[in-house]
Amino acid sequence: MTRAARAVVVSSFASFALALPAVGWSADRVKVGFLSTMSGPSGYFGNEARDGFNLLVKQKGGRLGGLPAEVVVADDQLSPDVGKQAAERLVKQDRVDFIAGAIYANVLLATLPVGVQNERFVVATIPGPSDLAGEKCSPWFFSAGYQNDTPHEAIGKHVQDKGAKSIVTLVPNFVSGRDAVAGFKRYYKGTIANEIYTKINQPDYAAEIGQIRAANADGVFIFLPGAMGVNFVKQYQQSGLLGKVPLYGFGFNFEDDIINAVGDAVVGSFSALQWARDTDNAANKAFVQAFEQEYKRPPSAYAALGFETAQIIDAGVGGVAGKIEDKTALRSALRAAKFDSIRGAFRFNQNQMPIQSFYLRQVVKDGKGIYNKTIGTIFTDHQDVFAKSCAMK
Repeated sequence: MTRAARAVVVSSFASFALALPAVGWSADRVKVGFLSTMSGPSGYFGNEARDGFNLLVKQKGGRLGGLPAEVVVADDQLSPDVGKQAAERLVKQDRVDFIAGAIYANVLLATLPVGVQNERFVVATIPGPSDLAGEKCSPWFFSAGYQNDTPHEAIGKHVQDKGAKSIVTLVPNFVSGRDAVAGFKRYYKGTIANEIYTKINQPDYAAEIGQIRAANADGVFIFLPGAMGVNFVKQYQQSGLLGKVPLYGFGFNFEDDIINAVGDAVVGSFSALQWARDTDNAANKAFVQAFEQEYKRPPSAYAALGFETAQIIDAGVGGVAGKIEDKTALRSALRAAKFDSIRGAFRFNQNQMPIQSFYLRQVVKDGKGIYNKTIGTIFTDHQDVFAKSCAMK
C-alpha cells in the first residue's frame, strides 16, 4: 500500500463529514461488488464466501434490505495491484454501491482507498487489520469477520491455560500473519522458542520443520491459510513430528479444505474461531441446512462469513428504507445492524470491528467422519485492544 493510499485511509474519518447530504428518495436497486480471491491456491476461500453471500440474497427473494439486488463478482487473484484495479472497475464501470468479499488483509489495504475516495462502504468478509482498528479506523470500513488479532488471542489463551511452557509460531510474512503472532503473544505468556515467518504460498517447509524440531517446544502455533496449511501439515506428518509436538492454530487452518486434503493428520488439533457448523443456535442450524440443500455440501467458515456479510448489508440497507444515497444514515444503520447471527451474539464496536465470542474447536473423527467439534468457549463478548484508540463514535 502506497503512502498516498494509506493517507486516504487515515484521513477518511475527517472527511466523512463531507459525505453526500441526506436525500428523501429511495434507490431502485442495490448493487454489490463481491471482490474476493476466486482463483489460485486460495480460490476455495472466495468461492465459498460467494456462495454463502448468494444464499442470503436468494433467501431474501433476490433482494437486500428490500431492494432488488445485483451481485457482481470479481477476482483479486490474491494480488493487491489486481485487487485495486478490480475495485476501480467495480466502482467506475459497474457503479456498485458496496464493495464486499475481502479475504486477505494485504489486498484489502490496497482496495479500501478506492472505496474511501468514491464514498463506497467496504464490508470485508474476513479481515480486520490492526492498521484499521485503532487510530487509523475508517468510517467507510466494516469487518464482518474479526479484528485480525482476536482469534489468535483466543488460541493463545487456550495454550496458556494448558500450561505449555514453550511454543514455536509459524506464519506467512504479511499483515495478517504479523497480526496473528501479535494476538497470540498477547495472551500466551510462555516462551516463544522460535518465531518463524514464511513467504505467502510457500510450498516447501523442510527448513521450517527442521527449526521446529531443533526448538524442542511444547507445541506449534500455525496460521497458514489454504494450500500453505495443506502442504505444511502433510510435510509435518511425514517428518514424524505430528503427534509428538501438537499443532494449535487459527480455525481456518483446520477447515474442510485442509481436512479433506490431509485427513487423519489433523485429528486432535485445536483451533479457535467465532463459528463452527455445530454452533448451537436456531439461525445457524437453519443456515447449515439451507446451505447443504442449495450446494450439496456442508458450509465452511468462509461460507458462513459470506452469509453474514450479506446479512450486514441487508440490515444496513433495510435500516435506511432503501435510501442508500444518504451515506451518514447508511453508516449508522450498518453500525447498528440487527440480524439473527449464525455465530451467536454479534455487534459492532466503535471501530466497526465485531464484538463476539470465540469457541474452542477440536478436529475429531467418529462415525460422522472427520470434522470440527466445539468443545468450549474461550472468550465471550470479546473486543479488540485497538478499539479504544479509534476516534469514531
